[in-house]
Amino acid sequence: MGAHSFLQVRKLSRRFDGSGKPVFSGVNFDIEKGEFVCIIGHSGCGKTTILNILAGLDTASGGDVVMDGREISGPSLDRGVVFQSHALMPWLTVMSNIAFAVKSRWPDWRQSKIDAHCQKYIDLVRLTGNEHKKPSQLSGGMKQRVGIARAFAIQPKMLLLDEPFGALDALTRGTIQDELLSICAETHQTVFMITHDVDEAILLADRIMLMSSNTDNGPSARIAEVVINTLPKTRTRSDIHHHPQFYRIRNHLVDFLVNRSRQVPPEAVNDDLGVAYPPQVKPGLEEESPPSKSRTAQVTTLKQVK
Repeated sequence: MGAHSFLQVRKLSRRFDGSGKPVFSGVNFDIEKGEFVCIIGHSGCGKTTILNILAGLDTASGGDVVMDGREISGPSLDRGVVFQSHALMPWLTVMSNIAFAVKSRWPDWRQSKIDAHCQKYIDLVRLTGNEHKKPSQLSGGMKQRVGIARAFAIQPKMLLLDEPFGALDALTRGTIQDELLSICAETHQTVFMITHDVDEAILLADRIMLMSSNTDNGPSARIAEVVINTLPKTRTRSDIHHHPQFYRIRNHLVDFLVNRSRQVPPEAVNDDLGVAYPPQVKPGLEEESPPSKSRTAQVTTLKQVK
């Protein structure tokens, strides 16, 4: 991680109304190409604002965001976004909703090529046979599948997901999680995802960023810690709960959200450019230990993890 990472976020901050304390400040992290990163934190800490800045839909008050060597400034088809609401155009069919995005990406393509390309992603999210249905004829899970297919179809360099499964029932959510895992494995897609679901983060993510709370009298929110997911990459929803590392990671995440999100230690500069990276931890590899050997043994700086 560092100067050659695919996505580099440095000293990012955002304040609203032009004055007062920033919602978050000093946000520093990198994402490597092909990596799946989730971010978790309490409501109001700025997760969606960070995603909107990465998408080019919002502007930071301070700091820099560089993707693939270029600073992000405004929306781009290099970044696909899926929100909790599917955001489909109700007067268009499944095929036409996806084709609209594909035409924007490749305006010179013939219609036959566009249709074939769209069909590939419709098949990928298991919507074959629904190509000519309109959103009003689809279930909530099917609509969200269309949104995911549309985002993947433009072949973005990075996929940004803002709680894409939050409004779905548990069974549908689990099915689409499995499909997302399969698609990402096939396409090596780089993903940044917001979720409030701890189990979902453990299933999907290579790393999980934990964001501190933004309190009235305390410091602005920032990324306090990064959990490295040491579970096997071949994990599935059906077997993940049987792995001994699962509950160590899960307990660590829940403990942060319940007990530690408002008690974040001061930042420590830990690179040659004066950037304070959050510590990275591997709770899944920690054996049960006495309290005296607690979390301090897990924490290493970003440079130590390399």
